[in-house]
Amino acid sequence: MDRHIHVPMTREEACSLRAGDYVYLTGTIYTARDAAHKRMYESMLEGKDIPIPLSGNLIYYLGPSPAREEAVIGSAGPTTSSRMDKYTPLMLENGLQGMIGKGKRSRAVIDAMKKNGAVYYAAVGGAGALLSKCIVRSKVIAYEDLGTEAVRRLEIENFPVIVVIDSRGNNLYETAVEQFLKNQKKSVDKQNPI
Repeated sequence: MDRHIHVPMTREEACSLRAGDYVYLTGTIYTARDAAHKRMYESMLEGKDIPIPLSGNLIYYLGPSPAREEAVIGSAGPTTSSRMDKYTPLMLENGLQGMIGKGKRSRAVIDAMKKNGAVYYAAVGGAGALLSKCIVRSKVIAYEDLGTEAVRRLEIENFPVIVVIDSRGNNLYETAVEQFLKNQKKSVDKQNPI
């Protein structure tokens, strides 16, 4: 099912999504990768403020390439999400509504998503140049010393993602493999009737 959602989003909106849904996001999201996550995590443990308002927001695991002349941002494809798994449960506990990246997530992250009604979206890896066309504004808001991995606030329009893990823990990475194997077996059975 195709959905159009304005971000930040409510917990109710996140909980209404199902693994496999195609979603077009419009609004404000934030970027952060490994080094930024580590800093924010340490700040949170020390009771300090972080540069991203977590409540209802999404973090895109992104380190864009430099923007070409007159471009808003360079190539903006996702990075491997598991590198942020250590830090994610605490962020979810503090209101983060979802993440955008690529690849599998740990059991601890999935459990925290279920507990907090959050979702994990996948953006298409290798399509960073196309994804960048959905970003209408980009501004570094923290950790400028991290270069391309600095925290950014992005304004996006119809940014295409797929719900990979929903708030119930349904995981498209698992169900898609199961469905593929069932289809393969059916195909083999048809070709080799007993």
